[in-house]
Amino acid sequence: MSAGIEVITFGCRLNAYESEVMKRHAENAGLDHAVIVNTCAVTSEAVRQARQAIRKARRENPKAKLIVTGCAAQVEPERFAEMAEVDQVVGNMEKMAAETWSPDFGIGETEKVRVADIMAVRETAGHLVEGFEGRARAFVQVQNGCDHRCTFCIIPYGRGPSRSVPMGAVVDEVRRLVAAGHNEVVLTGVDLTSYGEDLPGTPSLGQLTRRLLKAVPELPRLRISSIDAAEADEDLIAALAEEERLMPHLHLSLQAGNDLILKRMKRRHLRADAIRFAARLREVRPDIALGADFIAGFPTETEDAFEDTLRLVDEAGLTYLHVFPFSPRPGTPAAKMPQVGRAVAKARAERLRAKGDEALHRFLDGRIGQTEQVIVETPDIARSAHFAAVRLAAPARPGDILRVTIGARAGAELVAA
Repeated sequence: MSAGIEVITFGCRLNAYESEVMKRHAENAGLDHAVIVNTCAVTSEAVRQARQAIRKARRENPKAKLIVTGCAAQVEPERFAEMAEVDQVVGNMEKMAAETWSPDFGIGETEKVRVADIMAVRETAGHLVEGFEGRARAFVQVQNGCDHRCTFCIIPYGRGPSRSVPMGAVVDEVRRLVAAGHNEVVLTGVDLTSYGEDLPGTPSLGQLTRRLLKAVPELPRLRISSIDAAEADEDLIAALAEEERLMPHLHLSLQAGNDLILKRMKRRHLRADAIRFAARLREVRPDIALGADFIAGFPTETEDAFEDTLRLVDEAGLTYLHVFPFSPRPGTPAAKMPQVGRAVAKARAERLRAKGDEALHRFLDGRIGQTEQVIVETPDIARSAHFAAVRLAAPARPGDILRVTIGARAGAELVAA
């Protein structure tokens, strides 16, 4: 590596944009010749990949300062500190602080680990993070942490308790982003639908959405990222019904389609709730596209239970699936439950992904002949309001909003006529 800063990122979109913030802090502070590894803790495989990347980064950059941060570093700091390749381990709270990235941070200290107790964090606006996907869209993190304890999930211990950014600060940030030329803003968080529970007056995600759309009329497109159907509020439903600028696309944290498995996961909805919620969304916004997260091969899952999940794809009218084979995380209740074989979990994940591909192709085929408003991501690819990839007939400028007619489908993409 030439002198400079390299950031290696694992995991969610939120981590990716926090990596942008860290790199910006490090560059502004004058840190040089450093590798920052931003880890993920969602699966054991993600942790294994991070450790592998650390070893590779050290081989390729023998003289660089190597700093490890992110959720896996927060949850298992000593595991990374024990690695000879690592110079410093930094927690999720510390990584957002500008002073962490000064060149002399940690110099003269014998302790490699700088990881505070994230469960004690109570700040609100301190974590407002923005990130950019080219010129197409800007992401604004309005919530962090999680107060729920799903039996498979280690993330609350990596992100801390749920905390929210006050509405006024979010409105100001979105105004600034629109003035800077961003035509689409995406609201993100770790448990987005718990937004506002820690703020005075307990505003909801739906109220934030409606206030944003009213206060920033110049914003062309607002998108909501992943939500928990059990927490969605009436204002969010109303905003979807009334506001064309709120994109007709939601990603739901469903995880399974069998009631016994959902209870063992400690989820707060049942199968019928998911189907009813999807029907309600379609009732107020008939063209809405719904995605969902699923875990295949959760402990004790039988073939019949898995078939319930497969059937849910059609019964809830899902379009985009994000599927994980179950991976036990030490320290979670699910890791102590009777496990499904790894090969079985992987095979079920593949079947569920294939079911998702069928659903996506069916949805895309239904858009052929329609006129779509798309936002250009690269000169050749745009995204529809439903988040479908659209291959453009002629190169266009990233960030622009165009109206195109859909002529065909090519695999998982639409093709503009």
